[in-house]
Amino acid sequence: MELEPQLSPKLIKIMEQRLSLIEQRSACLQNLINQPDASAEEYARANKELRKLSASMDLINQLRSNSREIDGLRSLMDECSQDKDMIDMANNELGQAIDEERRLHASLLKSLLPKDDADERDCILEVRAGTGGEEASLFAMDIFKIFSHKKGWKFEVVDITESDLKGYKEASAAISGADVYGKLKFESGIHRVQRVPVTEKSGRIHTSAVSVAILPQADEVDVHLRNEDLRIDTYRSGGSGGQHANTTNSAVRITHIPTGLTVAIQDERSQHMNKAKGLKVLCAKLYEIERSRIQSSRSKLRSQQIGSGIDRNASVHTTFLKGV
Repeated sequence: MELEPQLSPKLIKIMEQRLSLIEQRSACLQNLINQPDASAEEYARANKELRKLSASMDLINQLRSNSREIDGLRSLMDECSQDKDMIDMANNELGQAIDEERRLHASLLKSLLPKDDADERDCILEVRAGTGGEEASLFAMDIFKIFSHKKGWKFEVVDITESDLKGYKEASAAISGADVYGKLKFESGIHRVQRVPVTEKSGRIHTSAVSVAILPQADEVDVHLRNEDLRIDTYRSGGSGGQHANTTNSAVRITHIPTGLTVAIQDERSQHMNKAKGLKVLCAKLYEIERSRIQSSRSKLRSQQIGSGIDRNASVHTTFLKGV
């Protein structure tokens, strides 16, 4: 199991204060629904709030139990300081308990973050090779395949543009499953790797980078595409797909005239399927533009009302996950 990053003591202290408030609120609600004179409206409202708190409360209870286990193991090590076998066994169990504590802290932190309405949606994944030439394309392929191996999710390739060494210059996919966008959205950004490329004969380490974009999928309710706002061009595919793909106008380029957004798809042999995939990606991009506009407007209003409160010297720490 891969270890979660350790949270700072200051962050843990702040989080513990929030957890105590959740425990107090949960106890208050439990007491309310057990009152025989509670009205049906009060009962329903309390039950609804309890359901929202249930996931956090489950994690809190696990954390409290784990903390008691850690305290017990440390006490045992103090009492049996002369028993090497007992110390070794307790030390091994203590390490596992501390790893579990980190996992629970990370899970609780995520549960306390404000919920995004789009978290439950499917998503569009886009991976693009950046600096590093052919090695960056090979790294982009590795990243793309990591996402494709997530069990329990449906992974549908939308389009792939290969490099000379069969790496991926660009690749996109539609991923569907439970809470996919919410689980993957923090993977957006620049991913870097330092390694010896297969093309490097002298053994030098190269640094390569790829960009990853995770977009929530949109539906017809979110984005209404008018035919007059679209320009659809067809052309011959230049990639894989067999002889048929290269001799017919199966590739599709869709331009959204009002915004200038362009999506090109040539992965399928069918023009109709390429168009459908292209429209799905275009809708996701337009939906993300509108979400960003609304979030920017809200942030601006909030800053005007209460001030920024952001330290300009604050650091941003990025963690690359080896598996998703």
